[in-house]
Amino acid sequence: MSKIRITAVSYLNTKPLLYGLLRSDLKSEIDLQLDMPSLCASKLASGEADVGLVPVAILPKLPNPTLISDYCIGAVGAVRTVSVLGDVPLEEMTHIYLDYQSRTSVELLQVLLKKHWHLSPILLPASPGFEQLIGGKVGGLVIGDRVIELETRFAYNYDLGQAWWDFANLPFVFAAWVSTKPLPPDWVSRFNAALRDGLDEIPNLLMLLPTPHPGFDLETYFTQNISYDLDVSKRKGLGVFLNHLSPNLQTSLAQSLAYEETQ
Repeated sequence: MSKIRITAVSYLNTKPLLYGLLRSDLKSEIDLQLDMPSLCASKLASGEADVGLVPVAILPKLPNPTLISDYCIGAVGAVRTVSVLGDVPLEEMTHIYLDYQSRTSVELLQVLLKKHWHLSPILLPASPGFEQLIGGKVGGLVIGDRVIELETRFAYNYDLGQAWWDFANLPFVFAAWVSTKPLPPDWVSRFNAALRDGLDEIPNLLMLLPTPHPGFDLETYFTQNISYDLDVSKRKGLGVFLNHLSPNLQTSLAQSLAYEETQ
């Protein structure tokens, strides 16, 4: 059997999941590549990867997407690493730069601006280094580990995980394990067991990882800000979000969202 090609987000929040995979007997059976979220999505869409931990906004555009795991990158309230940052309150921002690394966060911000905050600032595409352009009445949507370093520079920080909770009263799923082709049920079961092992090993992982920024509580981040179980409430939140993006979901995707446990 050829190796199963996996693409996964390279951020801090994936470390427990990747730790589990690399500790497991699956290590010799997979070709694991770490990428920014947008590249994970494009690799899965193009067939360059068999499995991806991908931003969920790509799901309606994939052929026959299936959620293959009981685990995800989710949040029940504040997520800490997906934020609109700025010098002025959100209602005073005339422009907001959109982080180029993840479409999901961009789509989430657009939903929240329209339906939660009822604001319409000018949204600007961003490129590497855009963080230096945030200031005055210009805000910026920043995702990933960079938020940890930048949040103390700005007076205002709008956490999109918390904003979604305030809007929908549901958790949010930022990234999920997805495949676009059938996988052996035994492999999927072992895959999930490896992810579970990684989450169980968070106390040991904390002793191996350096603190990303002075004063940042890595344990709180892994155990409270990031919520890894793709449970019923997260599937419901994911369905609500995707319906904002694509009211007519593919049948296979709708069935996958309703699937509460992997076999």
